[in-house]
Amino acid sequence: MKRLMIVADNSFAAQSIRLALRQTSGFQVIGFIDGSVPIGPRIAELPADVVLVDDMQEPDRAIARLEEISTLLPEAKRIFLTIRMDDDTLNSAFEAGAEAVVSKAVHPVSLATLLREISRDAVIHAPRRTSAGKSARNLCPLTDRELEILQLVARGYTNGKIARELWVTEQTVKFHLSNTYRKLGVANRTEASRYAHVNDLLAAA
Repeated sequence: MKRLMIVADNSFAAQSIRLALRQTSGFQVIGFIDGSVPIGPRIAELPADVVLVDDMQEPDRAIARLEEISTLLPEAKRIFLTIRMDDDTLNSAFEAGAEAVVSKAVHPVSLATLLREISRDAVIHAPRRTSAGKSARNLCPLTDRELEILQLVARGYTNGKIARELWVTEQTVKFHLSNTYRKLGVANRTEASRYAHVNDLLAAA
């Protein structure tokens, strides 16, 4: 059983996260820490395996809490929950010590699954490095056809609609999707769509 601690700047956010996790086995929510002020030694009172940090009303506070947790509780898995998925936010979170970033756009049921897989080191995702001079397409491991199908999946197309759009069989679509899931390290079309959105692959050529 993984011990999970929530860091947020209001109890409503913490309660929302608790409700999202209540049907999930494998986690014990051991407490909530107010992240609107420095954490300091309070964190030692709630030894956690996983710390979920909400992005809060003032993102700078959340980044400061991540830095504190990285120093005071280095063995814990640190996860940042945010509505902002832009490069600046992602880079700041990772530099502050986050080991994973989860978008608040995910379905509440999916949040529990993502936290469990991240805590098991089953999800490894490097932050985007736009300053490196490589486009998202150059870094993408997919073939042109796989990327084309992924883009349609991310737009909500069914396998049948994709097959009609590209003039191929549904079996061919399934074959390419299977290869796509394997290359991206995802389990299904929902996770693949999220990967495409987060990595700006929808506009990649």
